[in-house]
Amino acid sequence: MAHSYTPGLKVTERMKITKKRILPLKGDVVVKVGDKVEPDTVVARTDLPGTVEPLNVANILGVPPEDVEDCMVKKEGDQIEKGETIALNKSFFGLFKTEAKSKISGSIESVSSVTGQVLLRGEPIPVEVKAYLQGEVVETIENEGCSISTLGSFVQGIFGVGGETHGTIKIVVPDNATVLEDKHIGEDCKGCVVVGGSMATAGAVKRAISVGAAGIVAGGISDKDLREFLGYDIGVAITGNEDLGVTLVVTEGFGEIAMAQKTFDLLKSKEGMMACINGATQIRAGVIRPEVVIPLAGDIHEAGAEEVETTAGLEVGSPIRVIRQPYFGQIGTVSGLPPALQQLDSESKARVLEVEFQEGKKVIIPRANVELIEG
Repeated sequence: MAHSYTPGLKVTERMKITKKRILPLKGDVVVKVGDKVEPDTVVARTDLPGTVEPLNVANILGVPPEDVEDCMVKKEGDQIEKGETIALNKSFFGLFKTEAKSKISGSIESVSSVTGQVLLRGEPIPVEVKAYLQGEVVETIENEGCSISTLGSFVQGIFGVGGETHGTIKIVVPDNATVLEDKHIGEDCKGCVVVGGSMATAGAVKRAISVGAAGIVAGGISDKDLREFLGYDIGVAITGNEDLGVTLVVTEGFGEIAMAQKTFDLLKSKEGMMACINGATQIRAGVIRPEVVIPLAGDIHEAGAEEVETTAGLEVGSPIRVIRQPYFGQIGTVSGLPPALQQLDSESKARVLEVEFQEGKKVIIPRANVELIEG
């Protein structure tokens, strides 16, 4: 039987979640298969090459480029400290001397007799990759990283900002339709993943940062508010590297959109538990979704702990979210899948579906305008 496939967001009570933790350059993997890890456990380390700083020694010493090498006090590969003399030119029987001093600490990368320049390499930059999840190492990749698995609840968002973090789930609104405002966030939210309702205001985000909250999960965000606390337009680039002081995961879209009841109920049922969240988002090729992972007790090797497969496709009764106007952000259920192409208002023809919204209203929508809520 053929299926109508549409992309979707997972909202799952219990599944096996596996994440690869890979170094940007080859280095040392410091865990082994079977190790239990926490979110802050370092699993791999490496050193990034330091920055290169050119120094025109020929100009400083007043010598031809071909004489620079003879003036060098330090040679290629030698370690240097900031302010240390690396080259010296003595004149008038040694009574006068001119020094070229290093601008940085690091090493001598190269000496050119053609340009008279010396390239200084800054000190290596240490990089550590942490586990991100509470779980078990199930695979190691020599000199590169590892894979970590956990049993957990899993919620994918539609948009986010900020990187990987973790904290205790704290519900601060009475229901999924309440706007998250600064008044809802108190000092007791420090280190927590704060769960709101229909929208997080700019004031709420700023308040969360000021009290030291780890993250915010809410149904929506105003485009204006997003620009206000970021200070720029996101555009279509990947997010996740913003230094905001808090990670934000939006589950439904832009504007005041109630969080899906299923999502809110799932998060509410896990209040007081640890959540690992990541706001990284990419909406173009190689889609990356923001996410909330709530590790659960259990053995990842137990029967029934397999990873959830992608849903085969739409069928009557499937929960969906509309992703285009005029019903953008609304949650509903597929109530009909007409097989024939239908003419749209634009006079083009497309496959459509019938959606029943939560208040009982039924509408016909192109299938390309909806997103499956996977469970």
